[in-house]
Parts: sequence; C-alpha cells; structure tokens
Amino acid sequence: MIRETQIALTLAENGVTNFDFRNEDCVGGLKSLEAESIDVIVTSPPYNIDTKYRTYKDCGSRNEYLDWCCSWEKELGRVLRPGGSLFLNIGASPSNPLLPYQTVLRFSDFFVLQNTIHWIKSISIALKHGSHLSRGHFKPIRSQKFLNDCQEFVFHFTKTGGVKIDRLSIGVPYQHKSNIKRWNHTQGRDKRCRGNTWFIPYKTIQSRDKQRPHPATFPVELAEDCFRLHGITEETAGLDPFLGLGSSALAARNCGVRSFIGFEIDDYYLGLARERLRCLGST
Repeated sequence: MIRETQIALTLAENGVTNFDFRNEDCVGGLKSLEAESIDVIVTSPPYNIDTKYRTYKDCGSRNEYLDWCCSWEKELGRVLRPGGSLFLNIGASPSNPLLPYQTVLRFSDFFVLQNTIHWIKSISIALKHGSHLSRGHFKPIRSQKFLNDCQEFVFHFTKTGGVKIDRLSIGVPYQHKSNIKRWNHTQGRDKRCRGNTWFIPYKTIQSRDKQRPHPATFPVELAEDCFRLHGITEETAGLDPFLGLGSSALAARNCGVRSFIGFEIDDYYLGLARERLRCLGST
C-alpha cells in the first residue's frame, strides 16, 4: 500500500489538483462538505440484494434501505450546485424488482428526474438469414420464471429538471449521411444525440480476485459518459459517495476533472482505488 504523500505527488505530476479519497461512511462524511460545492455526482450505491461486500452488510429490510438512501440523498442535494447533475446507477433483481423505481420516488423529494438512461450490458441482435449477433456480458439467471437481466438504470437527477447538457459530447455519427444536410440543427456536423440507451459491456477479465476484486463495479466508460454529458470546465468538481474501486475517479481524471472527492468505508477497496488512480489505469 502506498502512502498518501506518494499519491499526492503522483497526482500533482499528472496535472490533477485535488483528488481527495476519504476512508469514512458517506452519511457522516458528506456533512463536512460545503453546500453547493459539487457540480457532478456519479455513483452507484449498494442495491440491498445481499451482495457480499467485505464490510457493508447489504441485506436490510426494504424500508430500512430506503430510509438509509434518504440520509445520504438529502446531503447530496445540499452539496450539489443549482446547475449540477447527479447520475445514479442502480439495478434490480428478481427478488427486488421495484427497487429502482422506489428509489426514484424517494429521490424526488430533493431532485427532479431529468433523464433516464438504460445501461445495456449485453445485447443480441437478429441479423439476416436467421443468425444472431451477441455482444457483452451478463450474469445468467437459472430460474425458469425470469429473463436474464442485461441492463441497469442510470438516473440523471438535477435540482430543476432544466439543466443544459452537452449531448453531442457523447454523440454518434449519422448512419445515413443525407441527414447532415436535411436537418438544420446539425449545423453541418456528422454527429447526433446518442439517445438514452448506452451499450457499454464489461471488459473481459481472467481473474475477478485480481482484476476486479469488488462485487459490484461499473465500467469506467459509463462514468466518463456521465461526466461528458454534463459538461466539463476547469472548475468542475466531482463526487462519488460510494467510491468502491474508483471507477468514477478514473473517469473524472480521463475527462479532465481537476477536483474530485470520493468516500469509501472499506479501506481495502479504497487502497485499490488509490493505486488505480496512481497508476493512471482505466480498467
């Protein structure tokens, strides 16, 4: 494990002014942050589906979990700037199918749901002549009652519902180039809004214990798209109250965010997050 001073020196050498990782519970830690000091929050909390974390017990009752969400959600609303964005990644399970929707309803006490993004982890497309193209990874469900779950939500919350976003920062080329001249809003650019379905598969790994030793991570690319969609300036401040292995921090660094705070209660995960950022990796 490398020391804090080594981390600070390495980050400074790479132009990062302030990446602050804190080994504490976010519920209390968020209270130490100044009001309206954060521009972009990208995070994925535990889902209350009995995931086997090293420290956190992911198995409370439904009401206990939702009340717990309110405890940090309120603080996120306090620290987020009026023009800021909160990107909340959350999924469901056959035993807990309503969780994403119930969470959104609780969040509506402090935020406005501005966009609903579907993170597609795996997809199969029917091609000509009866063949199929399958891409991505998913955890198979063995039950005969449920479909394999190949997507999760990323809910984009703001305080007003009217925050302007940089849609073309993650845009895609037009499939039919005639549309570039047909539509005035293109201004001659071969790029359109990508929409709210984002196919971002996990990268193939050889060993979970060595390469992804956390039971619930999201790809760095997913967080990068969130940061870019909101828009980045030299003054942008980012936050992740559930840092895990630091994918959101790597994404912030890759997008040019120069100020970032992450909370993580497990010192082992936090050490790995620090090491990933120090090595400037993006796995």
